[in-house]
Amino acid sequence: MAGVGRRGFLRTTVTAGTALAAGGAAAGSVAAAGAPARARTRTSRSGATFSWLGNAGWRVETGGKVLLIDPYLSRYDTGMFTTGFRAGTGLTVAADTVDTHTAGATAVFVTHTHWDHFGDVPHIATRTGARVFGTATAYNLGLAMDVPAGQLTQVRGGEVLDLGGCVVEVVSSLHSRNASWSVLFPGVRLTPPAAPVTVADLPEGDTLAFLVTPADGPSVFFMGGSDFVERNVAGLAPDVATVAIQSSDATHDYVPRLLEALGRPATVVPVHWDNFEVPLTNPPLVPDDATRRRLDDFRAAVRRVAPRSRVVMPEYLTPYGF
Repeated sequence: MAGVGRRGFLRTTVTAGTALAAGGAAAGSVAAAGAPARARTRTSRSGATFSWLGNAGWRVETGGKVLLIDPYLSRYDTGMFTTGFRAGTGLTVAADTVDTHTAGATAVFVTHTHWDHFGDVPHIATRTGARVFGTATAYNLGLAMDVPAGQLTQVRGGEVLDLGGCVVEVVSSLHSRNASWSVLFPGVRLTPPAAPVTVADLPEGDTLAFLVTPADGPSVFFMGGSDFVERNVAGLAPDVATVAIQSSDATHDYVPRLLEALGRPATVVPVHWDNFEVPLTNPPLVPDDATRRRLDDFRAAVRRVAPRSRVVMPEYLTPYGF
């Protein structure tokens, strides 16, 4: 991790744009005490870039490597944001879109194995030859979906992986809870199952988070669910935290506890709030008024708990240097 301060200065200059629109446009960059605005241009002082793929997905380019976190780009309709969720929706891959935005991948990190995090990963792995890092469930589902065993690495939390010019620390974490304190499609796969066919065939399978520290950029904390183990993240002190927006209040004091445990990162990026069943078009679509209120509550919590932190509302496929 030489040359990278975990609590380093913000490494990006941000040009602010228009405010959050009532029609559903997401805000861009939010200074600690300022009004929300969309960041349009960025100039990075580091070599590493971080591009949001929607939902909890990211593309990280650093030192000639391409790391993907939860790359879900097929974004097909399950009815979740419209007529009602259909658990029997068939698994499909929008190959052209996925291939375009994941070209050159060398490693894929999976927080958990729900379809909107893992569904495109087997296709990406077999197309690019990228190594997939995930839970035992990710390993066994990968085998069931024709990923060669030699490309699958099981991790469980606590590993500190040197990828050559980039260090990835694996953190044991938790999945989001709904209003009934439950998890959608719970369960694990301890052996390779029959090939999954529907979204219901991809269970949560335990949840991880990742701290990515490039040699030429800031340290960034990535999470795919809006819950965490406080003791596991205490002391990570990332420069940037991508924070999944919660859909319920089942987790007590979620944002304040998380930001305090992470050491109040200099930059905070909310994720997993967009409508991930429509195409990647900027500005990202806020699904409903309830989500908009939760984003407002999130920004207010950051201002209250970490007033020196900057909130950046990401746009799709935009390289950030942070």
